[in-house]
Amino acid sequence: MRIILLGAPGAGKGTQAGFLTKKYNIPQISTGDMLRAAIKAGTEMGKMAKAAMDAGQLVTDEIIIGLVKDRIAEDDCKNGYLLDGFPRTLAQADAVTNAGINIDAVIEIDVPDSEIVTRMAGRRAHLASGRTYHLVYNPPKVEGKDDITGEDLVQRDDDKESVVLDRLKVYHDLTSPLIGYYKEQASKLKGLTYITVDGTVDIADVEAAIVSKLG
Repeated sequence: MRIILLGAPGAGKGTQAGFLTKKYNIPQISTGDMLRAAIKAGTEMGKMAKAAMDAGQLVTDEIIIGLVKDRIAEDDCKNGYLLDGFPRTLAQADAVTNAGINIDAVIEIDVPDSEIVTRMAGRRAHLASGRTYHLVYNPPKVEGKDDITGEDLVQRDDDKESVVLDRLKVYHDLTSPLIGYYKEQASKLKGLTYITVDGTVDIADVEAAIVSKLG
């Protein structure tokens, strides 16, 4: 099972990625992890990536595609793989197709922006312990205070509404077009399935919907 997961930040991709990798016994392939591993191992692609990063440049799509091809050729990918956070743009999606990297299923976890903002902007954290709360779904016993220590809870910068809205804009500008791209691909390619699941329901229901639609 070779899978791409699509969804906005906060849609629950991480949770579902964990479920899918266990169910289908496949590795989760993150471009960040691949970059670090290739640079550490000193592979040809790793050297090219390091040179770009040392020069303060973005790692090109060609290098990323090369890293993906190297990674999916490894033994642990014999049952398939789940691409995490990649492709992010139409150019990358085209590069994946042109490189002959096979995908069986594209899974879109659909959550409205308003729900994403509620989920992320409602988070509060006790930084010293790592305990997290949510104003709606998991509130502390005393507003603004950690249950155990009574110390102040904080809202992380990444969870502030303005930052969440900025991240959603980037997602819609760059990544949302992938939805149309892969829907069109699925209508033309026999081996590719495109499925959309409602990400606002319980986690177990999201999992069940994915498995049911994958068949």
